[in-house]
Amino acid sequence: MNVLVLNCGSSSVKFQLIELGAGAADPGRKLVVGMADRLGADAVLQLKAEAGRKNPEPLRLKANDHDAAVGAIIQHLGERKRRIDAAGHRVVHGGAFFTEPVAIDDDVLAKLEALNDLAPLHNPPAVAGIRAARKAFGAALPMAAVFDTAFHHTIPAAAFTYALPAELAEKHGIRRYGFHGVAHQYSLLRYAALRGMAPEKADLVTLHLGNGSSACAIRAGRSVDTSMGFTPLEGLVMGSRSGDLDPALVSYLARKENVGADQVEHWLNQRSGLRGLSGLSNDMRELLAAYESHPRARLAVDVFCYRARKYLGAYLAVVGGAGGVVFSGGIGENAPAVRQKICAGMEWCGLLLDPAKNSAAIGVEAVISPPAARLQIHVIPSDEESIIARAAARLFGRETH
Repeated sequence: MNVLVLNCGSSSVKFQLIELGAGAADPGRKLVVGMADRLGADAVLQLKAEAGRKNPEPLRLKANDHDAAVGAIIQHLGERKRRIDAAGHRVVHGGAFFTEPVAIDDDVLAKLEALNDLAPLHNPPAVAGIRAARKAFGAALPMAAVFDTAFHHTIPAAAFTYALPAELAEKHGIRRYGFHGVAHQYSLLRYAALRGMAPEKADLVTLHLGNGSSACAIRAGRSVDTSMGFTPLEGLVMGSRSGDLDPALVSYLARKENVGADQVEHWLNQRSGLRGLSGLSNDMRELLAAYESHPRARLAVDVFCYRARKYLGAYLAVVGGAGGVVFSGGIGENAPAVRQKICAGMEWCGLLLDPAKNSAAIGVEAVISPPAARLQIHVIPSDEESIIARAAARLFGRETH
């Protein structure tokens, strides 16, 4: 079964064409991996891998929006388009409507559009990508929506409930939803496979660190708490998002700067985090390079790592005896210095790094703790697309187990 996976961001569309085997144990084969990036005047199609081609060069695109980008991707697939059996779309926010993957129809699409306000940076691009794919393929191709929030639907009420007036929370659907669920789910499944255990036996804390970052406490293979909340703004410090702060700051800044709450929210999403702290960049690589010479860059890195360490300690308590910690995401997979700073001083709970293993683990799967450590620390590059492809296969009855 061939599944086209589309992951639409604010200015990009990541995609993979995956050939799946008959059963869930078969990892499948990635026929094409790429991304339509920098949508607009500078749009390019970057191919990371393509069967039969070596080191493909970026291709310039005429793609001002997601509709055009998805069209260009499908055009690039050429004759392979005819052999696609299903499409899977990553959708960030499923709200209260969706707690598992669903087949996309007009009713589902309308509900997704109704959720745009809850994830204004993420859901509208996903909806645009779905519409573009439906237009390109027609009604004959089955399509699945796979939700970042779905993995977290197992969080208990004590963890997902905000201490607000109950009638307001119920009226407006206000609760902790959590995000990055597909990434955290992949970390769980791969960790369990590496440790030779069933996923439902796994107790761990996963740290998905990148331009968007979140932590997840997993007990017996189920999410029991996560750092992102009603929207993806809550929790860890991120590339341009503030993460946790005093909610009174919104009205305070609105009054002091004579702007509306929407403008303050924009600042918190787009001008805060690593970018706002450093005044330099939201790219951790640049901040680490400037760590010794640029005081604000140093502070940004230190705040990022401190917040992550705080959540890691809290979630080890929530899990109540984890067996491991997993780092994933662009920063988690590629920044040994960040992993070292997060884990520093946590020897008391059995969390130890092997410096040589940690330094060598850049963009590869690795165990970076000593063999005798009570908590095993893994680096697991995220593969959300494989989860989405498998979900589509199960949904449309093409996977045997």
